[in-house]
Amino acid sequence: MVKEETKQEVKENKEVNKEETKTPIKKVDESIESKIDDIPLVDKVKVEYEGRLEDGTVFDSSAKHGKPLEFELGKGQVIKGFEAAISKLKSGEETEVTLKPAEAYGELREDLVKEVPRTQLPPGPELKVGMMLMVGLPNGAQIPAKIAEVKPETVKIDLNHPLAGKTLIFKLKLL
Repeated sequence: MVKEETKQEVKENKEVNKEETKTPIKKVDESIESKIDDIPLVDKVKVEYEGRLEDGTVFDSSAKHGKPLEFELGKGQVIKGFEAAISKLKSGEETEVTLKPAEAYGELREDLVKEVPRTQLPPGPELKVGMMLMVGLPNGAQIPAKIAEVKPETVKIDLNHPLAGKTLIFKLKLL
């Protein structure tokens, strides 16, 4: 049951609130102020990078794209391990980091391997294990899918990210 306030209680509450607003603002603790200096004010960064697998195969690089990667820190625009490594660098610094699957594209998930009737796939070249397809989602986006198995009536497609389950090694330079 809701308590009904009397006129006297309402008046007393207003007086308390007036007193609270008269309280002077306390100075921020100086140790906190010094920590603020360590937080980068720039949230958009440019990075030169090279990503490779454990066997040395380069899977991506800024050189391949002809320009540095530019993104905003804290927006989830890149994998979390990549962003964490960049956030520790100062302009001009370089590093090499090894990211386990959990810090990159995640572990392989069996629930993302689906068996679908061949009739649901577009006509085209003969389907082969390892072939990549683009799969349309209900929201209109398309994601890559790898053919994992081909049977006469069905096809198993793997919707995991191509780099899921892999350890990734990045050379990074913050510009």
